Amino acid sequence: MIQNSADYDVVVIGAGPAGSTAARQAALAGLRVLIMDRDPFPRFHIGESLLPYMSGLLNQLGLLEPMRMQGHPVKSGAEFSDTGGRFHRVCFTDQGPGRFHTTFQVERSRFDQFLLDSAVEAGATVRLQAEVDDIDLAAASDHDAPHVVHYTGPDGAARQVRASVLIDASGRTGLISTKLGLRKPVERLKMVALYRHYTGVREEFNPGWRGDVQIGNHAEGWVWAIPNSEGTLSVGSVMRKPTLRAAGDREQLLSTHISRIPRIVERLGTARPQGPARQESDFCYYADQVVGNRWFQVGDAAAFVDPIFSGGVYLAMTTGMQASVEAAAILDGSSTADESAGRFTSLYKTGYDTYFRLVQGFYEYEFDFGRLKSELPDTVDDKSVSLLLGGDFWGQANTFASELRSVPRWDLFEPFEVHYGCPAYPELERAERTGTPVEVGTA
Repeated sequence: MIQNSADYDVVVIGAGPAGSTAARQAALAGLRVLIMDRDPFPRFHIGESLLPYMSGLLNQLGLLEPMRMQGHPVKSGAEFSDTGGRFHRVCFTDQGPGRFHTTFQVERSRFDQFLLDSAVEAGATVRLQAEVDDIDLAAASDHDAPHVVHYTGPDGAARQVRASVLIDASGRTGLISTKLGLRKPVERLKMVALYRHYTGVREEFNPGWRGDVQIGNHAEGWVWAIPNSEGTLSVGSVMRKPTLRAAGDREQLLSTHISRIPRIVERLGTARPQGPARQESDFCYYADQVVGNRWFQVGDAAAFVDPIFSGGVYLAMTTGMQASVEAAAILDGSSTADESAGRFTSLYKTGYDTYFRLVQGFYEYEFDFGRLKSELPDTVDDKSVSLLLGGDFWGQANTFASELRSVPRWDLFEPFEVHYGCPAYPELERAERTGTPVEVGTA
């Protein structure tokens, strides 16, 4: 058991989905938790299309029913189309019984506030507009000394807080990765996105299914359309950086790319653009070391993957949840820091490695998922494809995931032990992995 002069058992830096999940679960475990963020809430964030496995994870967390009450658009599938109007829909019912067949399209400002509020309700203390200036990490050989976080409060005064366990959920800022020089770029996945929101979207113009995310591929990249709320659609184009640099006019470039995908154009109908085009750099990176002596990096703090298949929030919340489990185990003496580090590393890297491989395959086949799917070996079944797109990143029985992991050119992390055990459907994944019969219904 750790005994030191810490102000809190756990300090979480960053109040996004990863941080709020970690803080909530640590507080529910009876720990003294502080969660801090440099921004005021609610804050704008690009819209999010959640994976269907998110419903299973929210259910595990006891947050699914409260989430449903938030009134977010319900998503039951994903559509992939091309410049000729041809399309293929992945329906979440293809995942079979025992799993939830719907998820949500969310406004991140509302969703992040919901998760932060749930952390506070669980007993976590929150400090917003707290800008972290530096972190003094306890030496690797010192298993009792607290970590010290130096920050500036909203009044401009310099302060510090001491933590027995530190969870870095600072997103792409990556406080620990930056301080220790751990971050490595993924050169082959450097992309950039232009996007805007449209209002006045009318469902009568939608050629597809209500609530679906649409992904359209063309020669220079891909276009998304995500219904964030009733009557509002987030539409964006992802491309390689030279394409953006050669264009000059961002507004015209975004309009041109959208115009190449007939089914998204049809869905927009008479909708009106809301504000100018925004730009977001898609700088993909990873760190081989994701955990140290009583500190954890969760979500985007250690790795960021192209958002094409919407896995970011699910990976963030899963790793945040696992960090809280390991923090509690270290603090009550049921696990050593080294043992927890091994478990967390295995879970983190398995999830992100699987997702990275899925994205790399999509780009290697020139933004055409249909082509990638058509060239998979016969051993890969359609259900595994649907499950992996839904979030089955830790399932041993998933033949699509196994095929992706067998491709050496997509290796990213240093060799690691693969973790099997689904955070959203642990009993179901265990039964499928071991071949044990299990009685399931449709969730």
